[in-house]
Formats: sequence, structure tokens, C-alpha cells
Amino acid sequence: MLPVKDVVYIDGSPIPVPSNIQELKMSTLELLCLLCLLLQCPLSSLSNSEGDALFAFSRRLSDPNNVLQSWDPTLVNPCTWLHVTCDSNDNNVLRLDLGDYNFSGTLGPELAQLPSLQYLQLYGNNLSGNIPQELGSLTNLIGMDLSRNKFEGSIPDSFGNLMSLKFLWLDDNELSGTIPKSISLLKNLVVFNVSNNHFSNPPPGDAIAQSFSMQSFENKKFSGAGVKGVVP
Repeated sequence: MLPVKDVVYIDGSPIPVPSNIQELKMSTLELLCLLCLLLQCPLSSLSNSEGDALFAFSRRLSDPNNVLQSWDPTLVNPCTWLHVTCDSNDNNVLRLDLGDYNFSGTLGPELAQLPSLQYLQLYGNNLSGNIPQELGSLTNLIGMDLSRNKFEGSIPDSFGNLMSLKFLWLDDNELSGTIPKSISLLKNLVVFNVSNNHFSNPPPGDAIAQSFSMQSFENKKFSGAGVKGVVP
């Protein structure tokens, strides 16, 4: 037994302190548990940052059909949650498939805490408010579908950072303003649909359209209410 030099009290509980701390032979797990005790933090929170982000995202939503009832924030990671797909090796979240589930509410910055996310599917709900600028930090995104919601405001200029993006659906919302020139930086973009919004006329679409190859331009739908005369 290690000699005890003193006792410290944390929230009224005595914690003996060995006289020579170097004599402690602790495994990594034991040390982690001790740190959690001293810091009063749950062990699961150390390995569940993506689960915490998704749970915070879900708290912003009204879920009348209980689609998210399997989202248990006490689990080590969210990979067993329905509608969430993870990398089988690292348990990083790769997909979020929540289209056509009648959610309402707003988006916050939490989804930006999923750095490996490749597909974000939120189409066909009743989500409203502005599209967060923070989504522009998801540089591994390949497809993002926010169509058929009630998003308003402008397209975030930060979307110009999404260099892996191939598919972007923003059609059938309440978006306004102009299409940011940063979109023209997305050289991998195959589908870009912003039809049926309320963009100012004329938008800077001509310059954006010229940045795309003719082979893929037929899939880039600028046409629709409020975006007239950009593409025949």
C-alpha cells in the first residue's frame, strides 16, 4: 500500500494523495477514469464528440414521427443510430440521411463538427431559417441536398470551400440575394440546382455558368422563379 502524505477533498469526498506520485502504477484506463472523476466529466463524452454534435442538432428539430428516437447520447458513438452511417474503421460519421421525414426547426453550427461527413440529406422537410455558414467547413462533402424546405437568406459564401462537392440541391426554398461567386470555384460540381427560390434578378449567374464545362452544364439548373434568363 502506498504511503499517504495528505488528503484532499473534492465535493466533500476525501481523495488520498500518495507521498510519491511516481510510485503509482496505473493503466491508461485507470488514469482516464481518475481524470474524469476529478473533472466530473462522463467517460463517454471523451469519445462521443460527433454524437454530441448530432444530438445537439436533433434538439433543434421537431420530430413528429419519432424518427430520431434511437439517437441515444449516452452511447460511445452514434454509429448505431438510425439514419447515420459511419466509417467502419474509425467510426467517423460519413452520411446523414434524413430526407422526407417532416422535420421542422432550424440548422445550427453543430453539423460542422462532423469533419468526415460526405453526404448530408435533409430534403423534403420543413426546415427554416438561414443555412449556417459553418457548413462550408465540411470539406469532405460530396453531396448536400437541402431542397424542398423553407430555408431563407442567402447561400453561404463559405460553400466555395467545398472542393469535393459534386451534388448541391438548394431548389424549392425561400432563398434570396445573389448566387455567390465562390460557387464557381467548385470544379467538381456536377449538379447545382437553385431553381424556385427568390434570387435577385439578374443574378451573377452568367459568370458562374461559364465556369462549368458544357458536358455537365445541362445538370446545373439555375432556372426557376427569380432566376430567369441565366440558362435557356
